[in-house]
Amino acid sequence: MSTLLTDHTPGQSRYGKLAQALRDRILQGEWAPGEVIPAESTLAQNYGVALGTIRQALSLLVEDGVLQRRHGKGTFVTKGVDGASMMRFFRFRGLDDGASITPHSHILSSRLRAASVREAQVFSMTQGAQVLQLERLRSLDTEPCLLETIVLPLPLFGALADSDSHGWDDLLYPMYQERCGVVIQKTQDTLSFSQLNATQAKRLKLAVSHPCVLVERQAFDIAGRCVELRTTRGDAYSFKYTAQVQ
Repeated sequence: MSTLLTDHTPGQSRYGKLAQALRDRILQGEWAPGEVIPAESTLAQNYGVALGTIRQALSLLVEDGVLQRRHGKGTFVTKGVDGASMMRFFRFRGLDDGASITPHSHILSSRLRAASVREAQVFSMTQGAQVLQLERLRSLDTEPCLLETIVLPLPLFGALADSDSHGWDDLLYPMYQERCGVVIQKTQDTLSFSQLNATQAKRLKLAVSHPCVLVERQAFDIAGRCVELRTTRGDAYSFKYTAQVQ
């Protein structure tokens, strides 16, 4: 199949335009998450460009997290982020460093409401559009450890708004993909410190005004759109931060 590039957008490089064309094919579902894309030589022939141009275009998509290169196997569409675990920020009692564990998830509430001004801007929604707000408690061995508020744009996540949250998985991102067709490609977390109010403290079984770590997350899909806003609170005394500088 020939897919020659016939037009050129002023100010955009040839490999940049090619990267956008490949991204569009991924967004249209031609190559599914986890699927290998055609070889570089095949793509170069299809688009009528040099092999170096194809490699530059693919490198852009790898940098953006849309594609992943696997040595000796090829280039694959990213499967997305499974969980981007908040647990990496905390060291809870009885949990060894480096241990991989998924806390149990319990949806405390689920409701539709109008998006705030900031939410409408972040989600590129019209004023007054609806969002789905979730309150979620995560626990280890029945002991609460993380309290989350999650905001999702509608109608993108309409399938979740219409479903029973009791049957939801402990990891939300794979469920987003399965039920809503939304692949979370990357997340951005901002950490700060705060104090728990009475409701938050009760749910986490801590004292009112107890210090907490506040993790504010934006999650982006494979098209680069922000599709989730999440605020997570956990015991500040369980906070840990590890950095490696070389």
